Order: sequence, then C-alpha cells, then structure tokens
Amino acid sequence: MRAAPLAALVMLSSLGAARAAPEASAPRPAFALPVACQIGRTCEIQHYVDRDPGPAVRDYKCGRRSYNAHDGIDIRILDMAAQRAGVAVLAAAPGRVARLRDGVADISIRAPGAPSVAGQECGNGVVIDHGNGWETQYCHLAKGSVRVKVGDTVAAGTPVAKVGLSGDTEFPHLHFTVRRDGKVIDPFAPDASNPAACAAQASLWTAAASREMSYKAGAILNAGFAGAPVTMQDVENGGVAAPAAGSAYVVAYARAIELELGDTLEIALTGPGGAALASATTQPLDHDKAQYISYVGKKRPAAGWARGVYTAQVRVHRKGAVVLQRQVQTTL
Repeated sequence: MRAAPLAALVMLSSLGAARAAPEASAPRPAFALPVACQIGRTCEIQHYVDRDPGPAVRDYKCGRRSYNAHDGIDIRILDMAAQRAGVAVLAAAPGRVARLRDGVADISIRAPGAPSVAGQECGNGVVIDHGNGWETQYCHLAKGSVRVKVGDTVAAGTPVAKVGLSGDTEFPHLHFTVRRDGKVIDPFAPDASNPAACAAQASLWTAAASREMSYKAGAILNAGFAGAPVTMQDVENGGVAAPAAGSAYVVAYARAIELELGDTLEIALTGPGGAALASATTQPLDHDKAQYISYVGKKRPAAGWARGVYTAQVRVHRKGAVVLQRQVQTTL
C-alpha cells in the first residue's frame, strides 16, 4: 500500500536543520534485501513503484505490477501464519534511525470494524538516514516489534522490526520506499528523467539482492491441498490442513498474485501413478487481479482413496503462453 513519509513521527531535533546539498559525485547507496525471506519461496514482490506521472500504471519494466501513485516496493510474505511466526525487517544499508512509530494495531483495513488509518497509512514504521540526502522507509511493521530507537546507528542487515499488518494494508508485507532529498526514487531504475523508458539501468540494489529480485510476470504465492474447499481467508490465515485417508475430498488449491486482464489459471489434479482425477481452468479474467484463488477437487470414491502421491500442476496462461507454473504434492 502507498505510505506517506513519517514526517510526524518521533525524530531527533538535529534532523530539523537544513542539509547541505549533496555532492554530485557522492556515491549512491547499495541496498540489500530488506526482509529476512527468500523471494520465490517464503516471500514475493507484490508491487513495484508506479513510474507513470498520470492516472495510468507503469512499473520499471513497463508492466502493470503496481497501482496508481504507489511509491515503494511491497515485499509480501506467504500468509498470516508466517507473520505470527515472525519475519524480520532488515536495514537495507548502513545509516542512522531518523524517525519511527510503533503502537498501531495489526489489522487488515478490510476487517469488520477496522479503525481508520488516516494519517497513519504507513502503520508502524522506521526511517533510516543514509547520508547525502538518501533515506529508506519501512512500513506496516508489526505492533511492538520495533527494536531500534531514534539516533541508533545500524549496519546493513540489522533487524529493525518484524513484518506486520499495521496501517493501510490488507495482507502482511513490508512497504519499502527509497527517497533522496524527499523525492521518491525507484531502486530498480533510479533515473526517472524519462518515465516511459524501460531500458535497463544500474539499480541501487546490491548484486545479491538484484539477482534475487529479478522481475517476474506475477507469482503463485500459495499452492497446496486440503480436505475440503478453501476460501481466500483460509489461505491467508495459513495452516490449511492437508487431506487425510478419511477425508471426504482431495482439493488442490492455488493463490496467484498480480494476474492480468485475460489471464487464466489452470489446476490439474492427479493421483498415484498419474491417474487423472480433476482439472479446471478459470474463465479469462475481466480485469487485473492483485490476488486470485482457484481450486479443484475430487470426492472420495466408494473404495476410499488410493494410497500414494497426489500431484497438482498449477499454470497461469497469458496471451497463449504459460507465464507461471508450480507443482505441489501430498501423500495419502
């Protein structure tokens, strides 16, 4: 979600003094992955910076993996079970803690009775000053998890808090923003002089972070099996129980993120020895989807479930090609 600068948070009085203009030759910072997770396994990038100056949406690859005026990178963890277990938010580069806020409740803005987050869209957050006008902001942190204080000096990789659900968000993630002299900078493509250009640029990421965060067409965030139909909330809560030998159904499910208009999601379920049990392909999506869930299942036969390995093949089709795929298995 979009997050305003933490201008009203606790800050050192010395930060109120005007900074000297940064030297043109001052080195640019190099940012490490700011979450203790593995892209493609325990987290995914949900949204990039919106580089389009108008109402349209354009990420740094001229794709649509953003939304209007989004000013950061959203790194999403798998579900609330992972959030409850605790996923560390890390300082992306050396610096000094300039501002912070804690105490905002962890609750989805879609939850019944959720309080207003007006003026607290970032939720619990930390701002780190990296010198020469550069700063990073870390939003939606878990309540009570902030472990630094204003004025602390941190190294790259220092844990500063944990991923939460505070502020303007409906799923657990870190919203990470880079600014220089108050202006948002896209760390994947820092030169914004021609926002319509999508040529490769030297990013602000370290080599390791750059490799891990290579651009994707979306992601299959969750896939697995259940003994009954599942909902989006079941998957978000985490810990969906796998089917057992006595289950009335074997259900294969998948939740994908950042799907596009016209995409279809296919799930094919097979039993031991490759026996086809069920398959389904959704209708083409009528608009882009930040997240989308589908499932397919088979009712228990009279003779009971065959013992062995059950496999689900998940594929996302886009413009005649498979752009995302994943295979999961369970054993009965």
